[in-house]
Amino acid sequence: MATWEDVRRIAATLPETSEHESYGGLPAWRVRNKAFVWERPLREADRGVLGDDAPDGPILGARVPDLGAKEALLADDPSVYFTIPHFDGYPAVLVRLARIGRAELTELMVEAWYDRAPKRLAAAYRMPVTPSPE
Repeated sequence: MATWEDVRRIAATLPETSEHESYGGLPAWRVRNKAFVWERPLREADRGVLGDDAPDGPILGARVPDLGAKEALLADDPSVYFTIPHFDGYPAVLVRLARIGRAELTELMVEAWYDRAPKRLAAAYRMPVTPSPE
């Protein structure tokens, strides 16, 4: 089970990431001013659409590379990933934070970071560190 502290810890490992207040003062994590994950509690309208399927507990919003990746996550584990009409046509998923493992959360956040990071920064982060010749 992941927590907001896990989100903060993972975000802190990603280059040029900062935490900012988003809508309603909720936390969002950005790379060079582009949000890649954020806290996204359900609104009344969301609960109305989801009905009995509306989850309780903390919800993380996360960018994904494209709509195909979104559909794959939604199909892969609907107990963890879901969406709402507000995100129709938008490459992002909602995550039941209490149902995702830390390793999977890390993978999701790193991929979200890659999606939003400038190409050169992302490429530099992917490069393996090799010792310099002496």
